[in-house]
Amino acid sequence: MKTTYREAVRAALREALQRDQRVFLMGEDVGMYGGTYAVTRGLLTEFGPERIRDTPLSESTFVGAGIGAAMAGMRPIVEVMTVNFSMLCLDQIVNNAATLRHMSGGQVSVPLVIRMATGAGRQVAAQHSHSLEGWYAHIPGIKVLAPAVLADARGMLWTALEDPDPVLIFEHAALYNLEGELAADAGAVDIAQAAVRRPGRDVSLFAYGGTLGKALQAAETLEKEGIDAEVVDLRVLRPLDTLAILTSVRRTHRAVVVDEGWRSGSLAAEISARIMEGAFYDLDAPVARVCTAEVPIPYPRHLEEAALPQPASIADAARRLVSHA
Repeated sequence: MKTTYREAVRAALREALQRDQRVFLMGEDVGMYGGTYAVTRGLLTEFGPERIRDTPLSESTFVGAGIGAAMAGMRPIVEVMTVNFSMLCLDQIVNNAATLRHMSGGQVSVPLVIRMATGAGRQVAAQHSHSLEGWYAHIPGIKVLAPAVLADARGMLWTALEDPDPVLIFEHAALYNLEGELAADAGAVDIAQAAVRRPGRDVSLFAYGGTLGKALQAAETLEKEGIDAEVVDLRVLRPLDTLAILTSVRRTHRAVVVDEGWRSGSLAAEISARIMEGAFYDLDAPVARVCTAEVPIPYPRHLEEAALPQPASIADAARRLVSHA
């Protein structure tokens, strides 16, 4: 059936609320307004204010409430409007949700799901556009997911709710209008493995979230030039599927890592290091990275586009690696 990324996420939320009475959703504007990105539109009418809860503009407070509810046996889904605002609840996520199982000797679990929009490309300037999921991928005690396709937008949530530990789901805001076909019986998907979205033999393009489509566009351009690019959707940023990454590199012998985060201290740097540690002698060229420019995301469209990874810059990085041989 034809649907959008936004509708796939909404369908996942509706199914979770129907299947388990312990599930409830809370966050800023998720109820009456229908969500900043219209993802939760209609859910308040369907499920009522006890299960679709509008919260004050206080991320630390409502994320903390979600942690407490999860510890008490509920299955809360907390929506943080944008990843930039999650800085206001870092203490709750990093010092509480991620650590309580460890600090309690395994006696306490926090089955909490936090959804948040991430990424740029919409001209909403620096305080609403950064890609900070790499920061969270640094933290033990949580899982970090980045659904880039409709099936994952639809299917990752239920699997995350079944996890006894906190799961953060980063939805790239530029994907909400993405249209495509989704099986009528689409359901839960795994949250452990990367996925090869396009097989290839000459170079591996590693991407996730909002950069996956750009990597696929780059691969189409390269195909016309006789370069067969493999595109790997990381999907799960913590724990990284290192085996899938190394398997792809051993097949193509070249790697381009695409990351909308900044280059310094990035997730792309971690992936590059793992390739160097696990597949150094399989490489025919140095690992390349295509990241966002080291600036706050600009407001003007031409500057925003110039700052972000684009299909042309991804394709150019791949060309350089292939010509390196």
